[in-house]
Amino acid sequence: MSAGGTGRAEAGRGGRSGVRTALAGLTTRGRSFLAAGVAATVCAYALGESDLLRVGLLLTVLPLVCATVLYRTRHRVAGSRRLSPARVPAAGEARVHLCVENVSRLPTGLLMLQDRVPYVLGPRPRFVLDRIEAGGRREVSYRVRSDLRGRYRLGPLQLRLSDPFGMCELTRSFSAHDTLTVTPRVVPLPPVRFGGEARGYGDGLQRSQALAGEDDVIPRGYRYGDDLRRVHWRSTARHGELMVRREEQPQRARCTVLLDTRGVAFEGAGPDSAFEWAVAGAASVLVHMLERGFTVRLLTDTGSAVPGEGADGFAGAGRGAAETAGLMMDTLAVIDPSDGTGLSRAHDALRGGGEGLLVAFFGDLDEEQAAVAANMRRCSGGAVAFVLDSGTWLREPAGVPGPSDRSGECLRVLREAGWTALGVERGASLEELWRLADRERTGAAAASGGEGA
Repeated sequence: MSAGGTGRAEAGRGGRSGVRTALAGLTTRGRSFLAAGVAATVCAYALGESDLLRVGLLLTVLPLVCATVLYRTRHRVAGSRRLSPARVPAAGEARVHLCVENVSRLPTGLLMLQDRVPYVLGPRPRFVLDRIEAGGRREVSYRVRSDLRGRYRLGPLQLRLSDPFGMCELTRSFSAHDTLTVTPRVVPLPPVRFGGEARGYGDGLQRSQALAGEDDVIPRGYRYGDDLRRVHWRSTARHGELMVRREEQPQRARCTVLLDTRGVAFEGAGPDSAFEWAVAGAASVLVHMLERGFTVRLLTDTGSAVPGEGADGFAGAGRGAAETAGLMMDTLAVIDPSDGTGLSRAHDALRGGGEGLLVAFFGDLDEEQAAVAANMRRCSGGAVAFVLDSGTWLREPAGVPGPSDRSGECLRVLREAGWTALGVERGASLEELWRLADRERTGAAAASGGEGA
């Protein structure tokens, strides 16, 4: 749950424009009473009817008095909004809780509460609240849902106050707003083991701690709160100050998820497009690898890494996995197709990054870009590629015979370079493709006499 914005609105303010503001807030009923009162007064004066004159004056004065009293009475109303949760996956629901509190000494009249939400999240919610006593509060809630990932602004909250007779209404807005983040859908993936992961996979964190011996000890100065059992007495005697052990982890489980965001590589738009499938696939792999103890990085064709912690861009192992996953999901929630046309920047970013698993989601690849992608295999210990043929995604499902000739040629080039490459057709399941990639990798390793799973 996240605490939303709070604000305060006042129903009345002084000033020379008070009369104009009050008259502008007259409702249809108030304007009708005023018009009828003026007409009755004129007719009474022309006909000399004193009874009609009294009725006309009453009809005229009533809406004016209601407008003046409502405008002059300073109703101080505080409002707050709370999202539960503030980050949801696509097609998931979030609940918005609104709280209105009367902080003045006078009770309010009838209130209409309205919150501004983007049309993607659903219809604009409206609530009618009975009078709120002095110091009282009212709580209401509504649900929002979006099939499209993104970051959406909720607010500001609007209040309409009216007098007991319904003659006048005043609208006040709060200044605070909140942001709802809709992330890509994450598909649970089965645990498999690809080639190149033995250099830091699965329980690599535990194994690295077990393998760290005396030669891996790097002493550092004692800090308040360090466990005294970690004091390294030999270094303490040599440096003349208290030193503690700090073991390195020689084996780091690493994974790079490469997302091709080139606009020329994808066609179509919407939640069922090839680009959205690639984004959701990258999000699923990132979450899966973080849950398995990997340190991960998200790389795009522009060469930028997210979150980019440290010199190598990897982050997320240990206690910061949840925070890293949230940061990456926030990035993927707003990622759009880029203006780039090549993968050379991503290839340069992979150089010198160390061995580890590389999982790539490619769009359409021409001959030149397929060669660049094939060379990326040399920068990783294991490589898995999902190639989306955008042309098949624009056809009807029943008319999709399989990958196009160009897509098949790209897969051949990648496989010859050592990739475990799979074509992705419209409606394909990432979970099944993930298992298929493992079987193909295992079969290729068995055929070549290489290492098994």
